[in-house]
Amino acid sequence: MAEHANQVPGEHSGAQGAHREVDTTLSFNEEFQAQLAALEGGVSTDEREAVAALPSGSALLVVRRGPNIGARFLLDSDVTVAGRHPDAGIFLDDVTVSRKHAEFRRSGTTFSVVDLGSLNGTYFDGVRIDETLLSDGAEVQVGKFRLTFYASRVDLAHLAIK
Repeated sequence: MAEHANQVPGEHSGAQGAHREVDTTLSFNEEFQAQLAALEGGVSTDEREAVAALPSGSALLVVRRGPNIGARFLLDSDVTVAGRHPDAGIFLDDVTVSRKHAEFRRSGTTFSVVDLGSLNGTYFDGVRIDETLLSDGAEVQVGKFRLTFYASRVDLAHLAIK
């Protein structure tokens, strides 16, 4: 006897035509959805809004992997130090991160990342670097942390016009 798509497998309709509906819809809370988006490299609605609101001369780093998935760090000064030191502008609390691991530097509306002689190195899109310019959507790895860089949309629009 053929089974119907809305029946539980192995359950057959009897002479009276009885069958049981199966609800296959799953739902997840917002926190789980944000973590899933971070793991997949997607951008949540909140992150999209935060990036859209960035003024000229600023940028945003979003933690995609490692401790504190989803954490956001605003880059709005000429030099921002990332490290394990409690006074670091970007505090990354993990033994894989040096006390003063890397610097994010702003020059006008462009940003670069500079390794500060860290033990485990700083990586840009998977390649160990000493210093490099950052591009929108690029991944920077500091210890266990993988951070995605988002430039101000105002600045990107000006670049597109030039």
